[in-house]
Amino acid sequence: MSLPPVPPASPRGFAYRLDQFQELVDDTLRLAREVGATDASAEASEGVGLSVSVRKGDVENVERNRDKSLSVTVYVGQRRGHASSSDFSRAALERTVRAAYDIARFTAEDPAAGLPDADDLAIGDAAARDLDLFHPWPIDAEQAMQIAQAGEAAAFAVDPRITNSEGAGVSAQQSHFFAGNTRGFRAGYASSRHSLSVAPIASRRGKRGDEMQRDSWYSSMRVPGDLAAPEAVGRYAAERALSRLGARKIATCEVPVLFEAPLASGLIGSYVQATSGGALYRGSSFLMDSLGKPVLAPHLDLREDPHQLRGKASAPFDDEGVVTQPRDIVAGGVVQSYFLSTYSARKLGMKTTGHAGGAHNLVLTSRLTRPDDGLDAMLKKLHRGLFVIELIGQGVNPVTGDYSRGAAGFWVDNGRIVHPVEEVTIAGNLRDMFMAIAAVGADAYTSGSRTTGSVLIERMKVAGS
Repeated sequence: MSLPPVPPASPRGFAYRLDQFQELVDDTLRLAREVGATDASAEASEGVGLSVSVRKGDVENVERNRDKSLSVTVYVGQRRGHASSSDFSRAALERTVRAAYDIARFTAEDPAAGLPDADDLAIGDAAARDLDLFHPWPIDAEQAMQIAQAGEAAAFAVDPRITNSEGAGVSAQQSHFFAGNTRGFRAGYASSRHSLSVAPIASRRGKRGDEMQRDSWYSSMRVPGDLAAPEAVGRYAAERALSRLGARKIATCEVPVLFEAPLASGLIGSYVQATSGGALYRGSSFLMDSLGKPVLAPHLDLREDPHQLRGKASAPFDDEGVVTQPRDIVAGGVVQSYFLSTYSARKLGMKTTGHAGGAHNLVLTSRLTRPDDGLDAMLKKLHRGLFVIELIGQGVNPVTGDYSRGAAGFWVDNGRIVHPVEEVTIAGNLRDMFMAIAAVGADAYTSGSRTTGSVLIERMKVAGS
């Protein structure tokens, strides 16, 4: 089925206008000054959304959300206090500011505390940069239900062995905010995020009795018109579930491992965590003092573009109002930049990189990748080993880099999938794994703020039967 038409971007569905938020922020900052704050920052925000889930054709859940919040951070010298409220009345603003001020008065001084330097803030055109992030989806519950049902029905239609479902869902979300501080930063914008998902269950009667396998697929976009068709999502989710029937353990071995692109983004996430300011200044990272040193294989680059139009993690400024900018994070395997907020940068004696709130549109690429290096080509590069499509558990130690996670996927021999695999554990150390990345596929996939193709690691331990 086709998705409902999308109107031009507008503040449809919001209870407040951006200029009202600006007035709230200005009033809050003025009150902070009046009670004695030497510096302050404030943000007013609102989120509106609809989520619908169905299972086996029946509606299971319809949820509408509308949230609003005002937060304020005050500084008394280098003492910091923070408070928030969902009440926008004048009396509530005064109570919230006073609460933050009282916290600050009784908090120990911290030499790294304080607002960003004025030179780092997004001012003027930098703050007003339009990244085309707001595309509301004015569907009602009935339309959302029909879309979810279409996706689930498509999954059931693929094969009689699709016998059950964990459901299908549709979500339409939009939000806007305005933020400011006493050093001149004033800006805000609206954004949207929409998704649909399907999670079918395949079953069959085999030699070991009844067997069931589950898988899922989803599509998530800023613009509803960019979402995959629900039928396509359902069919692919069903094909993934069916492909896992007949899964079995393999003998313990040490072989190359290919991470499917959506999972490979988790490796980028581990890298980001290890080179983020909080982990670095606390001394709790396996990549301490890595700036300017080789950490990834020499053919790899990690690039960040916060200004990508409609990007899932695009932003003209970070959560502190610091201007963002495209940058090389890793070039030729060598670390070029950390991920620092104002506070963590000061703790390290460095300068903020505009990463309060996280990274923005990271893309991992290899200088060896060719345009035709899709999944089939990556399986040939794997030759004989494990192709992983699911990871289980949280077995990653950010301090030591030790990596051990349950996994499921497919055994590959001579570049071809032989049979599905389950109940195995893959293990290694991230420092070694990063250096042992042999190839990155051209099958790029974006998961949240990270984009990468499938990633081939030369050798990992696989614990099986």
